[in-house]
Amino acid sequence: MEFIRAVGHYTFLQYALITGLLVSVSCGIIGTYVIMRRISYIAGGIAHCVLGGLGAANYLNKVCGWSFLDPLYGAVAAALLAAFIIGFVSIRAKEREDTVIGALWALGMAVGVLFISRTPGYNEDLMSYLFGNILMVKTSDILLIATLDVVVAGAGLLLYNQFMGICFDEEFARVRGINVEFYYLLLLCLTALTVVLTVSVVGVIMVIALLTLPVAVAGHFSGTLWKIMGLSVLLSMLFTTAGLAVSYSPNLPAGATIIVVAGACYLVVTAASRLLRRRKIKRSDISS
Repeated sequence: MEFIRAVGHYTFLQYALITGLLVSVSCGIIGTYVIMRRISYIAGGIAHCVLGGLGAANYLNKVCGWSFLDPLYGAVAAALLAAFIIGFVSIRAKEREDTVIGALWALGMAVGVLFISRTPGYNEDLMSYLFGNILMVKTSDILLIATLDVVVAGAGLLLYNQFMGICFDEEFARVRGINVEFYYLLLLCLTALTVVLTVSVVGVIMVIALLTLPVAVAGHFSGTLWKIMGLSVLLSMLFTTAGLAVSYSPNLPAGATIIVVAGACYLVVTAASRLLRRRKIKRSDISS
């Protein structure tokens, strides 16, 4: 109740709540495809490559005088480049996909650290892009995430059958005439955009958590893709709202609290699901 009253009085809490709800839409939709395609580790790799783009753009901005180059542009470029490299390796090359992801993960972080070390001044703003703070969002951040939601929701609806094909049965999708390589790369690019445009607000760890945990919970209640997607969006909204509410009174970090709420729900649902499954097995054994 204290949080509800505070939301009515403080603009930063209103912005945080709106941001959490908006982030939930894109993460719920893309997260469903990511989990079903089993590429959650790719999302993690892309998220950590972002630091390289942030560091390079910040260096060019402050040292080379490229004042027009916002660090966010570098993050978007790095994320899309990582998505294309991973997609190309997965489709064309013979190199192991996990090896390339690990290499990009480490290389992106290392390049970012090197650029940060050579950039004069205090880089607190750059670190906030990487680790995020949902309580410090601005109107421009909300508009950016709302635009992302429109793009992701539009692609998810218009290309639902194509994405479902590449997630569950690539060979059947090819037989039906679907360009699997193109739609796989498009899915990776949408994943990269979702990661990079939300990571600057909520941080790397929270993005990965919101891409995976709500979908994992929703999977226990439905086996249909569109139902899992819709339920994931609702659960993500519930987790972000509950996390903000729980963190308010004791003054806990909002992002970390949201992750704890989502993780605890996942563990409880998973444990309850296994318990119910064991009971059903015992009943079937007794009846037989």
